[in-house]
Amino acid sequence: VEQAEGAGARVRRSIGRPELRSFDPFLMLDEFSGGGDGFGFPDHPPRGFATVTYMLAGKFQHEDFMGHKGTIGPGDLQWMTAGRGIVHAEMPALQPGERAHGLQLWVNLAAKNKMVEPRYQELPASQVPRATIDGVTAIVIAGEALGIQSPVQTLTPTHYLHFIMEPNSRLEQKIPAEMNAFIYVLKGSIEVGEKNTHCEAHHTVTLTPGGDGVLVRTTDAPSSFVLLAGTPLGEPVVQHGPFVMNTAQEIQQTFLDYSRGTNGFEAARAWSSKIGEPLM
Repeated sequence: VEQAEGAGARVRRSIGRPELRSFDPFLMLDEFSGGGDGFGFPDHPPRGFATVTYMLAGKFQHEDFMGHKGTIGPGDLQWMTAGRGIVHAEMPALQPGERAHGLQLWVNLAAKNKMVEPRYQELPASQVPRATIDGVTAIVIAGEALGIQSPVQTLTPTHYLHFIMEPNSRLEQKIPAEMNAFIYVLKGSIEVGEKNTHCEAHHTVTLTPGGDGVLVRTTDAPSSFVLLAGTPLGEPVVQHGPFVMNTAQEIQQTFLDYSRGTNGFEAARAWSSKIGEPLM
């Protein structure tokens, strides 16, 4: 089911819906799309987690209050650890008639990491590891698949894998037994596990924990999906919009920090993005 998000954007939310509010350590997975005027994600101040933006089509600009800015396009990856806090905008950079399409994942941080300094890991599509074996292509955003490994380092142990499978192909992917894992289908359909659980495009299937991997098959049509796995933190989660902490008191302190421009938000009060101005 599509829903509105940001300014003029349409998203299909996998993790973060009432049926699956969170899936430790994952807070949200959105498949977003949009185009034309009035579309984007203007200035907002995440704290306490990491956002991962993976573009499938079109281009998106990014600008933050530390002076970091850039553009990511099809196949490009941005892994932003918000940590103690960052104010930024994410806006499309499209030609007339173009549309942007991508995924944004929110990965929770452990209490000990929630107030780290913000940092970025950005890879163009040419540097995101990719391998193809027996009709299965793996694009390794984080973790390892088909014998190749991503250079991305994550504070919360995470595997983020994009698979493209030809018709009548088969994948056996190892998953560490301690990780929670799920699949979100982008195109086509797949059969998951020994029981051949059927999963269509824009649907999510969570995997039984404690195993050592997952079996995925396609039938007479190709498919594209992402497999995400992460080590659960087992900590309380208190969330208010883009603030994700462990206690209500920490959320209250975050509001104070943001409003006063303190404790990581020193530049927030005097800053607004250039790219977000049309929607502010």
